[in-house]
Amino acid sequence: MVSLLLPGFLFLLWLPTSLARHGPQLWGGPHPHGPPHCYSAEELPPGQAPPHLLARAAKWEQALPVALVSSLEAGGRRRRHDSPPSGTQCPVLRPEEVLDADVHQRSISPWRYRVDTDESRYPQKLAVAQCLCRGCVNAKTGRETAALSSVPLLQSLLVLRRRPCSRDATGLPTPGAFSFHTEFIRVPVGCTCVLPRSAQ
Repeated sequence: MVSLLLPGFLFLLWLPTSLARHGPQLWGGPHPHGPPHCYSAEELPPGQAPPHLLARAAKWEQALPVALVSSLEAGGRRRRHDSPPSGTQCPVLRPEEVLDADVHQRSISPWRYRVDTDESRYPQKLAVAQCLCRGCVNAKTGRETAALSSVPLLQSLLVLRRRPCSRDATGLPTPGAFSFHTEFIRVPVGCTCVLPRSAQ
């Protein structure tokens, strides 16, 4: 998982700039200034995106929120068999126990990942970070302190959103038909420590 962090963050930093520069040509398909194509469920099964968009778009699988999903789901299956989930309480940091752990476990603003699923979005599954502490962990005591506050780090990610559309001249939505529209969303990818806005 650690090896995915740096490439994922770099990709997320590059993606919005690249898409802003090439947006209309990248997403418009054969007719960038016309209405988006209206698909039926037979043309495009649920969970898939138009091939011409995927072929010309940046690779989503390189983005951290997408790349982490498979390992999170595999880890979730193992935990269900081996032990109960750890929950979302702020952990006590013991350096000798986390020397070989991932960044999100060694951070003084630790976080966990969960898989967010949205069937109207492509990619449907994204890994999102959840801060485990309201404060931050004191590096000396290993326990939470209110001297600092944990906040999520948000990254813009471009996704495709399915919307109802019409396949005839009436303009009324055709049952089961949909088109794709681009949308930027803010995805929590980690947590960091900041000064609190007011004295605790």
